Amino acid sequence: MHDDIDFDQILNQYRSDPFEYIDVRTSHTGLLQFRAKEEDVVEGVTGEWQHIKGTLLFELERERNIKPVHSSVIGVVSSIERSLEGKFVEAGETVMTIRHPLKKREIIERILKNVLSIFPAPERAKYFFAMDIQSRIDKHGQRSISIKPNDEILTMSLMKRDTPVSYQGAPGIIHSVYFEPGQTIDQGQPLLGICSEDTLPLIQKIIARVKAEWD
Repeated sequence: MHDDIDFDQILNQYRSDPFEYIDVRTSHTGLLQFRAKEEDVVEGVTGEWQHIKGTLLFELERERNIKPVHSSVIGVVSSIERSLEGKFVEAGETVMTIRHPLKKREIIERILKNVLSIFPAPERAKYFFAMDIQSRIDKHGQRSISIKPNDEILTMSLMKRDTPVSYQGAPGIIHSVYFEPGQTIDQGQPLLGICSEDTLPLIQKIIARVKAEWD
């Protein structure tokens, strides 16, 4: 499993470009006025209760109402669509890109998604572990849970109806969990990362290597 992945190459890619490039899109229609410029350093949401807004990036005016849009991440504004300044834009328009420096934890998460078998959300809904699975996780931890195809491992809560979700994928153990119970997850977003038991030592080696070699 995953024997064909060149981890040295992956690590070298992150060393040469340890950033994520995040496109910032308009939340709704309106007249666009930028409040940040290229190469500005921006801050994300901060504060003990995440109550301090990030750097103001731009404003949208619609029907004389002004909607400020703040950065959700730390980074540097790498590009701005200046041709849209002062113009009416549609919802979902990409207006700027932020270069976000990846932390060690984020790099590990991205590498793991190349290694693990990802089980995605079948629908946009809230998810919970099945009661027996949650009980075993509470007692022994998620990596003690072996699953195989057609095991009912999750409950999907949608429109006030709960539906069992059966696992579809290669047998393995639950290595990573990408959701909080009761959190709404979009369709196709990762729920679980599964690995075979014989792959676990390789994954632990990768994580140890990133932790040792990264600043």
